[in-house]
Amino acid sequence: MAILFGGIFACIVPVMAMLQAGPDGAFSWLPRRHPTVGDGPSDVAYFWLSGMLSGFLDNAPTYLVFFELAGGNPTTLMGPLGSTLAAISMGAAYMGALTYVGNAPNLMIYAIAVERGVKMPNFFGFMLWSGVVLLPVFGLITWLFVAPP
Repeated sequence: MAILFGGIFACIVPVMAMLQAGPDGAFSWLPRRHPTVGDGPSDVAYFWLSGMLSGFLDNAPTYLVFFELAGGNPTTLMGPLGSTLAAISMGAAYMGALTYVGNAPNLMIYAIAVERGVKMPNFFGFMLWSGVVLLPVFGLITWLFVAPP
């Protein structure tokens, strides 16, 4: 597990460098097109986009990517854009539970259960079950806590 997460963080370093390069980097098209509504960022879009990536990547690198996409300035993101930072944080943390790989405990429980002979759903089967249960919950979270009043 340590090797897997070490690899994830090693691979995220060049992505972060490209994002931080801004208009001069390989992702120059991305920062200018981050999801917005009106004058500010769309918290709902950040919640769902960071969440969907978190389902297939660990939540920490997902958080780093979307933190950088939202501007990467901690003072701004903890101040006037605090709701955007909360949306990114909730999406990255909560939606990792949608797959075995997005949440390390899911993968660990799967490995232990299989080792002990418990029949477990495959990757896509787990996604189906977790989607049926969690997507309505995430919709409710969006409505109650993320969407603007």
